[in-house]
Amino acid sequence: MFKKLFGKNTSKEQPFSDGSMDLVKGEDIPTHIAIIMDGNGRWAKKRSMPRVAGHHEGMKNVRKITRCACDLGVKVLTLYAFSTENWKRPKSEVEFLMRLPEQFLTSFLPELMERNIKVEMIGVMDSLPEYTQSALRKAMDETKDNTGLVLNFAMNYGGRAEIVMAMQQLMNDVEAGRLTIDELNEQHISQYVMTAHLPEPDLLIRTSGEVRISNFMLWQLAYTEFWFTDTHWPDFDEACLKEAISVYQNRNRRYGGLKGEETN
Repeated sequence: MFKKLFGKNTSKEQPFSDGSMDLVKGEDIPTHIAIIMDGNGRWAKKRSMPRVAGHHEGMKNVRKITRCACDLGVKVLTLYAFSTENWKRPKSEVEFLMRLPEQFLTSFLPELMERNIKVEMIGVMDSLPEYTQSALRKAMDETKDNTGLVLNFAMNYGGRAEIVMAMQQLMNDVEAGRLTIDELNEQHISQYVMTAHLPEPDLLIRTSGEVRISNFMLWQLAYTEFWFTDTHWPDFDEACLKEAISVYQNRNRRYGGLKGEETN
């Protein structure tokens, strides 16, 4: 059921048995989880429903997974909600997707406040419809002082576009004399991406069986652990999230070096 990178399947990467899901809590919880929420349309098609019904169900699932991540102690949850490529979809579908943040944030805002969750966004805000911008700005403004989980929506976001914008800002600073070419390093570039104030993702999850990152956080995912599932996003529940975390907890993150018994 679950896809592993390059078909790899180790004995460590097995689903938790029933009743053991809570073991992930309090252990090595990923600080930052990023999710490519894929499969809303296929979920609806399997049920002979219009694609927009899948998107609506997927929106409802965001609330469920946000609650679970918050309860587990995750610090940042980044959700790929709308990519720069998604504008190519039928106009009626795009318009429906643009209305979802308004519906979601209006109904969920009281609980976000109660749970001390802070809403943020990466992507180009100005190209979104005014009603979408208004909903996002209201949520971000009202939760800006919250200190718990950061719920970070990637809206009108593309990884390559982000890198281009980062390079433009960097070049402006070089031309202004605030930085020299010889000083440039990875840390400098990281300061210009949209998530500069956030830790890089520890775990990337993609639902619905696709095994690619689709122009998502190209700079930030350099050392992120990937986990793929055939489950469509509307069916991705708390047990799925905990299973992904359990797999993450059993991986050996070496960052190019050696770790544990390999150093002996």
